[in-house]
Amino acid sequence: MSYRQARYEVPLILELEDTVGEDGPESELPQPLLRDELRIPNLRESQVTRHYFRLSQMNFGVDTGFYPLGSCTMKHTPKILERVASSPKAKFLHPEQDWSTVQGALQILYELQGMLATLGGVHSVTLQPAAGAQGEFTGLLVARAHHEDNGEKRTQVVLPDSAHGTNPASAAMMGFEVIEIPSNEGRVDLSALEKAVGEKTAAFMITNPNTLGLFESDILEIARIVHDAGAVLYYDGANLNAIMGRTNPGRMRFDIVHFNLHKTFATPHGGGGPGAGPIGVVDRLDEYLPVPVVAYDGERYYLEHDRPKSIGKVRSYLGNFAVLLKAYAYIKLQGGDGLKRVSDRAVLNSNYLSSKLEGVLDIPYNGLRKHEFVASASCLKERGVRAKDVCKRLIDFGFHPPTAYFPQLVDEALMIEPTESETKETLDRFAEVMREIVNEDPEITRNAPHNASVKRVDDVAAARKPVLSFKMMGR
Repeated sequence: MSYRQARYEVPLILELEDTVGEDGPESELPQPLLRDELRIPNLRESQVTRHYFRLSQMNFGVDTGFYPLGSCTMKHTPKILERVASSPKAKFLHPEQDWSTVQGALQILYELQGMLATLGGVHSVTLQPAAGAQGEFTGLLVARAHHEDNGEKRTQVVLPDSAHGTNPASAAMMGFEVIEIPSNEGRVDLSALEKAVGEKTAAFMITNPNTLGLFESDILEIARIVHDAGAVLYYDGANLNAIMGRTNPGRMRFDIVHFNLHKTFATPHGGGGPGAGPIGVVDRLDEYLPVPVVAYDGERYYLEHDRPKSIGKVRSYLGNFAVLLKAYAYIKLQGGDGLKRVSDRAVLNSNYLSSKLEGVLDIPYNGLRKHEFVASASCLKERGVRAKDVCKRLIDFGFHPPTAYFPQLVDEALMIEPTESETKETLDRFAEVMREIVNEDPEITRNAPHNASVKRVDDVAAARKPVLSFKMMGR
């Protein structure tokens, strides 16, 4: 064991005393803009650098090590994308500039719309939503507008028990009644779906491959059932990384598709933002997309507002431009064949690691895995070890924990997603460590992590009673 996370007693930077006095450099800001009431200490550059560098060493990120967070697709972001997004031509754009002065930026957005439409197999795309969850919300707004335009009031959204948690949350926020149907051997139960959908169904939300890493091989029959009921088939794009370039939601007859740019196109994972969650729609739903739409008349790029049936605006300006620019650059760098190789490699890594863990953990549901798979730590319960303990113990070996306890149809679930950028050596080491954890003294596992900067925290309290400011702690 060689990994040990850095551990420092680092005060808040606001708690430091001034070390630069009147002999320090004069501010370049005009005097009227300087505010004396701000409690920001004057520090030397070396202090500031060390402060934030130490904090970074106490964190774990995808640049630090293997981050197999199933369903969330924590893939490496090539550093050249950061350079592209931070170039002066990009970062000094102002969202209030007249469109005639930002033709290059509009061209990028217009072309990105087209790229995503091709990859999704849909007619048109809006780039406005700021995250996957907002993309879901926007997609359901489009679905509702479509039904109401047809004189229908549909009040239910149906989804499988393997759905991502944001799916029922988005539907519930819209005021829809959420109908959950059971899976059959890890895939959608067609008979349950036929019974669930009807004249009240607005949409059926599903991802393919699903959260078990299994491809929904009956997807065309699912589409027929949903469409026969007059509902919309909604594609959660969380797992698009597994099929990109091989097939697309349009060929599976999906009507609305949302893209998680961080999961598929290597923009950093949001973690609170900024993010981007564009949605694409088939031809008959195009007129309901948010305004404005970036358009091109053959000579100039412009913003099209004249769309009477639009659901309106869902995000300020045109979305998070820097994030969209990174996705654009990633797609351009990879090219069509490159994107296909990304999916192939992600699927290969998933199946390789899954095979390495056979006999170490239970891996329910047979069949070829796509980009991720779900193992079960239930075999450890008789020794008093839970999936959560395994996750904490992995930290001691320099691995970020996988997603735990999801999907709920697997007992003591560990959802593992090794992306395309991980090496065979990393996957071999992960499997070796997992085998060591399973066979070690349970007391060691139950008390992990031992080498992290922070021991176990009350994750329930952290989620339900978040402390968002150090001032709330009375410091």
